[in-house]
Amino acid sequence: MPDTFPSPPSPPSRWGALAGLLTAEAVGGALVFVLAFGVFFYLAREVFAEKSAVFDDWGFAQMDRLRAAAPWLTWWVFKFTFFGSVAFFIPASLLVPLVLHRRGFVRYAFELLLSMGGGLALNELLKFYFQRPRPSTALIYQYGLSFPSGHAMMSMAYYGCLAWLVVQHTGRWGWGIALVAFALLIGLTRMYLHVHYPTDVVAGFAGGAAWLVLLRTGLRVFWKEKKVGAREAKAES
Repeated sequence: MPDTFPSPPSPPSRWGALAGLLTAEAVGGALVFVLAFGVFFYLAREVFAEKSAVFDDWGFAQMDRLRAAAPWLTWWVFKFTFFGSVAFFIPASLLVPLVLHRRGFVRYAFELLLSMGGGLALNELLKFYFQRPRPSTALIYQYGLSFPSGHAMMSMAYYGCLAWLVVQHTGRWGWGIALVAFALLIGLTRMYLHVHYPTDVVAGFAGGAAWLVLLRTGLRVFWKEKKVGAREAKAES
């Protein structure tokens, strides 16, 4: 009787591997994207189609009340808002990926660079499209357009990406939540200083969150495709 040997398992198909993306993470990401896109679309409609200033007036009123009750906060706000500025993000977006790369986290470095580069380009495109002037009541002069807030959007892109990488690598959700909260506080400083309307800030958060989900989904497909392609090449050799 001839010996029979089980045939080696065939490598997973490309479509089968991509089907593995349908995980709880992917479903959660889809929900975040839909919610973020919906918030951004609603705010854009309220500001530019409905010409509504209800939320902006309410948000500014809350910040003015806070500033009157605790004027000492203003000094801290000026310091805190720096961590969402171009002057901070340019070196941070280069140095942190460099450190990650040198420590062997090449993929993480790549993700952070893409998050910031793509987020900046998207923010500039949106500002150019909507062409909203900044508030005339700003406590400090800021150049550029207003909708959506660059501080809010880029903070969500940077600290949100870092939060995801920390949770992915260490599982420490506390650090991830702290990083996202840090991004939210930076956005609030823009409202406090009246350099952005509240709708600008919330739209910036929504735009940054939507961009992160798109980036994460695209990178998962890319890395999965790359992994499957490597397996297929190995199987054929």
